[in-house]
Amino acid sequence: MRAVESGAVLRYTDAAGLADALSGADALFVYDFLSTAVPGAWHAADRLQWLHIASAGVDPVLFPGLRESDVVLTNSRGVFDDAIAEYVLGVVLAFAKDFARSHDLQREGRWLHRESERIAGREVVVVGTGPIGRAIARLLRAAGMRVTGAGRRARTGDPDFGVVHESARLAEFLPHADYVVAVAPLTEHTKGMFDARAFAAMKPSARFVNVGRGELVVTSDLVAALENRTVAGAALDVFDTEPLPPESPLWTMPDVLVSPHMSGDFVGWRTTLVEVFTENFRRWRAGEPLRNVVDKTLGYVPSGNQGAG
Repeated sequence: MRAVESGAVLRYTDAAGLADALSGADALFVYDFLSTAVPGAWHAADRLQWLHIASAGVDPVLFPGLRESDVVLTNSRGVFDDAIAEYVLGVVLAFAKDFARSHDLQREGRWLHRESERIAGREVVVVGTGPIGRAIARLLRAAGMRVTGAGRRARTGDPDFGVVHESARLAEFLPHADYVVAVAPLTEHTKGMFDARAFAAMKPSARFVNVGRGELVVTSDLVAALENRTVAGAALDVFDTEPLPPESPLWTMPDVLVSPHMSGDFVGWRTTLVEVFTENFRRWRAGEPLRNVVDKTLGYVPSGNQGAG
């Protein structure tokens, strides 16, 4: 942050002091990207021009006051793409090669021979065609999997997905997937998109992976689908309530992998987030176009609007 300190008066604050810090401030860096403090302090933003959040998702700060204002919103798109793609490949392999059971059997000292699945040729639908979804598609394709995408508009000839389905018609293409990966941004259109109807459309051998937002899923419907074997398993890195409550059945369900919202958190990610903000601060002071400007109507950075660099 030294480059920022030399060109600005910084005010460091926690949630409790945010309103006081916002008064008279021109820019806001929301480093705690899980914080929900901004809406409550918004009344004090009397001269704010720019808000940057240290995450790809912007739902914690995309409330009506910001949407209706002239404040420019930018995010940290691009930081977590490859790390999350590696996580997804990892859990796909974990399911196919039955690593969790091998670990349990090892701890029990039991020698139990099994056969494992191949992943080459398996069908994957990645719901969310932004940079993270594209990184996932490229890595899974490199492993021999057949990947299609799902986004706002259906199209063919996509460089990473080939075919992109219309996500509003989810139930029509889910039956073909061996793995369904959720990485869509959280918007009014995507909230709860994975519900009982969506899980019922999947084949009983399919696995569901969520590295997007917990609120994309109706959790009770997912639990029911797992209990009824409507789907074969799930790898979940995000949840509608975090931390995941101790009483949640997801902790102990067979064929469920739970991780604590860490799929993108590689060694050094915090430093990288600050570097992204620092570069955008340099652009802002120089009057250059900012990177990763979010369309506040859509709730994400449109393709081709990420900026240079």
